[in-house]
Amino acid sequence: QVQLVESGGGLVQTGGSLRLSCAASRSIFSIATMGWFRQAPGKQRELAAVISSDGTTTYADSVKGRFTISRDNAKNTVSLQMNSLKPEDTAVYYCYVRVWAEYWGQGTQVTVSS
Repeated sequence: QVQLVESGGGLVQTGGSLRLSCAASRSIFSIATMGWFRQAPGKQRELAAVISSDGTTTYADSVKGRFTISRDNAKNTVSLQMNSLKPEDTAVYYCYVRVWAEYWGQGTQVTVSS
């Protein structure tokens, strides 16, 4: 089993920055696909960013140029640096890992004030 622990959510002013981190309970990140999803109340969950085992990154158009996803395989962590935050970025952000099966973090709230 893989457990994911997230941190870094909070309240930030428009234009500010936050860094989300996610740590896995076992050493599997070297072969895993990892990403961050987000979901606002009443809206469908969407993929914000994903990074593959070979380091290839993909971003939603809405966050491209503002968010950066990275991974540290030695520490079994994946991070999301969020800059130039906008009110529409307000959502619960979920860490996602896929290696043989899918695993989800508990979610961390990001609120961007207008």
